[in-house]
Amino acid sequence: MARIKRGIMSLKKRRKVLKAAKGFRGARGRTYKAANEALLHSMVYAFRDRRRRKRDFRSLWITRINAAARSEGLTYSRLMSGLKKEGLNVNRKILAELAVNDQSAFSHLLEIAKKHLPAGTQRP
Repeated sequence: MARIKRGIMSLKKRRKVLKAAKGFRGARGRTYKAANEALLHSMVYAFRDRRRRKRDFRSLWITRINAAARSEGLTYSRLMSGLKKEGLNVNRKILAELAVNDQSAFSHLLEIAKKHLPAGTQRP
């Protein structure tokens, strides 16, 4: 039986890892062992942060909506409560976009939300 030498496959594996680690600093971009460990960590971070990104954007939208609503004398929670009572299901991404780029439409939504607030709860 012929002897099988595996040197080529090992070299391919190492080349693949080093190519993926291109741009990493120091030994992480040059030596196989350090590059492999760095890549394994980076894949874990990428997996985790794909889920984290959704949380980060939602909190950003809520912050923008709250800032725009407070400038008009209403809080975020009261705005969302008023819109929910009206039956308007506008998601936070669109609300944040309106708050930043279309103040007239956002102020119209604020007026709708203010209708459902009890008297004396609005800020001056």
